[in-house]
Amino acid sequence: MSNYYPEGRLRDSWENAKYLGSYQALQDAMIQGRVLEARAAVCDANHDLLVDLGFCQGVIHHDEGAIGMEDGSTRDIAIISRVNKPVSFLVTGFEVDTTGMVRPVLSRRQAQLRCREEYLDTLRPGDIIDARITHLEAFGCFVDIGCGISSLIPIDAISVSRITHPSDRFQVGMDIKAVVKGRDEQGRITLSHKELLGSWEENSRQFHPGETVSGIVRSVEEYGVFVELTPNLAGLAEPRPGVRPGQQASVYIKSLIPERMKVKLVIIDSFDAPAAPAPEPLRYYLTGGNIQRWDYSPAGCKKQVYTTFGPED
Repeated sequence: MSNYYPEGRLRDSWENAKYLGSYQALQDAMIQGRVLEARAAVCDANHDLLVDLGFCQGVIHHDEGAIGMEDGSTRDIAIISRVNKPVSFLVTGFEVDTTGMVRPVLSRRQAQLRCREEYLDTLRPGDIIDARITHLEAFGCFVDIGCGISSLIPIDAISVSRITHPSDRFQVGMDIKAVVKGRDEQGRITLSHKELLGSWEENSRQFHPGETVSGIVRSVEEYGVFVELTPNLAGLAEPRPGVRPGQQASVYIKSLIPERMKVKLVIIDSFDAPAAPAPEPLRYYLTGGNIQRWDYSPAGCKKQVYTTFGPED
C-alpha cells in the first residue's frame, strides 16, 4: 500500500498531528524524511506559502511550491490556488524570520519528487489507485494522485453511461478510485475510471423485468430516450413528448437482453431534478490490485466492449 496520498488525506490523522506538535517533532520528521500535511494559510507578496502548523507558521518558498516552479514550467496559480487548502511537504530546515522567530522551512516540491520516485514511477498499467477530484472541465476531471500531483480522467473514461459534464458524476473534493491506463508523451500518468464500475451483467443483476425504477435521462434521440439506471448501465425507452436530458425519470423495465446488451424501458414519468443535486455515491466492483483486461460485454454477446491494459492497449 502506498505511503503517498492525495492532499487532504493526511491532515487529520493522529500521526500527522504528532509531528506538528513541536519544533522537536518537526526536526524528527525532517530526519526521518516524513511527508506531512497542513493548511496553507497565506500566499504572500513573494508568492511564498505560509503554512499553519498549529504552534507556529512554516514557509514554503516560491520555488519549492511544486515541481516545475523553479524553471517556470508550472505557473504561480499552482501556489496561489492552495491557500486555505491542505498541502503536503517535507521539512527541510529552519530559519529565523524578520521578527526573530524560528520558522520551519518546508518543501512541497521535494514531497512531490519523493512521491513520484517512490510511488508513481512504480505504477503499472491496470493498477487501481486512490485519487481526489481537484477540478472539473468539460473534457474531463483533474485528480490529485499523490502530494498534489495531477492527472486527468477524460470524460469518455468516467463511465459507460455517457454524461454531458463530469459534474454529472463527481464533485470537487470527492475521493474516488481510478485505474492507470499508461503514460503520455511527457511521461505523465493517464487514468480511466469506468472499468471499476462493473460490467453489463454485474449492473443488470440489480434489475428485473416488470420493475419500475428510478433513472436519469441522459439523451433524447428521434428513435428513443436513453435513461441511465446506474453509471455503467443505460436503457432505451420509446420517445415521449416533453422529456429532456438531465431530468429524473421513473421507468418500467420491459426486458433485459444480455446477448444484445439491451435494456428496454417505458418512461412512466419524468421531472426536473433539484438544482445542482449532489452526485450519488459510487459503487465500485474493483477497489484494488491490478487488472490486465476488463470485459464489459456479457459472455456470448456479439458486440465486444472491453479495455486492455499494458503494451497491447
